[in-house]
Amino acid sequence: MAMVSEALGLAPPGSAMLPAVYSQRLALARRAGQRVTEILANGGPLPRDLVTRKSLENAAAVVAATGGSTNAGLHLPAIAHEAGLRFTLDDVAEVFARTPLLADLAPGGRYLAVDVHGVGGTDAVLKALLDGGHLHGDALTLSGRTFAQHLADHAGPDGEVVRGASQPLSPTGGVVVLRGNLAPDGALIKVAGLKTLTFEGRARVFDGEEACFAAVQERQYAEGDVLIIRNEGPKGGPGMREMLGVTALIYGQGMGEKVALVTDGRFSGATRGMMIGYVGPEGRGRRPDRAGARRRWRAHRL
Repeated sequence: MAMVSEALGLAPPGSAMLPAVYSQRLALARRAGQRVTEILANGGPLPRDLVTRKSLENAAAVVAATGGSTNAGLHLPAIAHEAGLRFTLDDVAEVFARTPLLADLAPGGRYLAVDVHGVGGTDAVLKALLDGGHLHGDALTLSGRTFAQHLADHAGPDGEVVRGASQPLSPTGGVVVLRGNLAPDGALIKVAGLKTLTFEGRARVFDGEEACFAAVQERQYAEGDVLIIRNEGPKGGPGMREMLGVTALIYGQGMGEKVALVTDGRFSGATRGMMIGYVGPEGRGRRPDRAGARRRWRAHRL
């Protein structure tokens, strides 16, 4: 979420996409400390000066443009709530739908976060969005300058790792909010790199991650199955943990693109394929209306 924090204006420019082992982090940490003392001396900008409707939309746009983590569907409304603002999953979906996918990043793309750092970091993404009219340039940053002022001298995207808005990888974002009979309150899927938006198969329902993991480990599933993991939301898990084990095991068995997964909990933002999570928004774990029936799953862009 460092990238989202920077897009909100809450993190120092250049902090996102900087690899953990790089020595520049020492200078960045020192600069962050200096900035804190300056803000204390000057009385701002304070968090509620930075977290605004426009900055929340900017953060959602960066997630969409990079095919970023589905966690944004939880974190951005939560940040808004703490700031006394209303910014719902519907608002996130609206930004996702109007923002192009610009960064060719793994797991669906060819490059890694370190490659983005090499071509200008998050600022390259922000500059591409700003030039394409997808970023609120008048939103304030932690430095006290606006995004437009901060990015005025930036060279812009390299065109390969990060594309310009006129040549996107996709006209809409790499994360999509879904609606349907199993998720009337919404769900999330990462579509960056997804080969097909339609999946039809037999539903296999599991009560909790452990039960599904055991079945996958014993290969007690088949190509074309839809694995439904329920009761893993914040009321069930508890805590809505990321189910890394199941998704990693399925891909390790070479079945990642051959089955679909649906949960009221969370799948990792690093996964790819037909993996639908956050069925909720409170992760109540509704029972499928006809478990075991053949179903059609369609990922609709809003």
